[in-house]
Amino acid sequence: MNLGKIGRRLLAALLLLLLAGCITVKVDLFEEQKPLKEKVISGFGRDKILLVDISGVIMETRRHSIFSLGTVTTPGYVKEVLDKAAKDSHIKALILRINSPGGTVSASDIIHHELLNFKKKTGVPVVCCFMGLAASGAYYLSQAGDTIVANPTGITGSIGVLAMKLNIKGLMDKVGVDSEVVKSGKWKDFWSPFRPATPKEKQMMQDVINSLYQDFVNVVAEGRKMDLRQVKRVADGRIFTAAQAKDLGLVDSLGYLDDAIRIAREQAGLPEEAKVVRYHRPDSYVPNIYSQVPDFSWIVGGPQFLYIWWPGEL
Repeated sequence: MNLGKIGRRLLAALLLLLLAGCITVKVDLFEEQKPLKEKVISGFGRDKILLVDISGVIMETRRHSIFSLGTVTTPGYVKEVLDKAAKDSHIKALILRINSPGGTVSASDIIHHELLNFKKKTGVPVVCCFMGLAASGAYYLSQAGDTIVANPTGITGSIGVLAMKLNIKGLMDKVGVDSEVVKSGKWKDFWSPFRPATPKEKQMMQDVINSLYQDFVNVVAEGRKMDLRQVKRVADGRIFTAAQAKDLGLVDSLGYLDDAIRIAREQAGLPEEAKVVRYHRPDSYVPNIYSQVPDFSWIVGGPQFLYIWWPGEL
């Protein structure tokens, strides 16, 4: 008997055992993740400056999104980092290294909320360092910081709200497909992708956008200690160079990551040799109240409210 026949017989026997229930295979729907580990980047001593990345699109979940193919920052990850940092009395300052076009309204707002809670709980100063891009929702969450340093060649701004949908009615007509809807109320299929929006629907959506826009303006006014009218003059969706943003009061200074580290060190009263650390893990993050949140918007094609810089139309 050759090895090929033996292998096939062993495989058949294994399948029979599985079917008979003699072998149990454990499948974890939510794989347990390893905890974050601290890595020293530079310096020494007991006191630390924690460096945290806000990169890519800011979303509630990494799954099922046209944006999720690239780097994504979620509230679940940020909360895990902040919870770990809050338990370490040697974390004396926090630096957010931001390189993001923004993301969803809810994810940006939750991260902003968690940063404010972290500051309130710990009293730790937070310095934001804008890298190549810190626009819209990324700028929104930066308002929880005490100081904003922007890379001289960076872009920021894009203060505003965006809601998009695909109108596939023409495509459906071409392929001979129609939709049938049974609804409990006149507006239950509001913003449907299967037909053009009516003027009334557009106005209703505009009312929602205006409310979210006002929230954004209020957050910037509070974070930058600016008058509301002053904020609204620059909150028309425009992007700004770092130099323009500084002249407008949207950032505090121009500089690089080492400048942000120096400022964080000074605000925390740390010596020049204080450690700079990061948290890392080879895979993703452990569950917490924002992790594993189901995202069904990709199924129904519903509206996504976005604090994001989106240059152009789909």
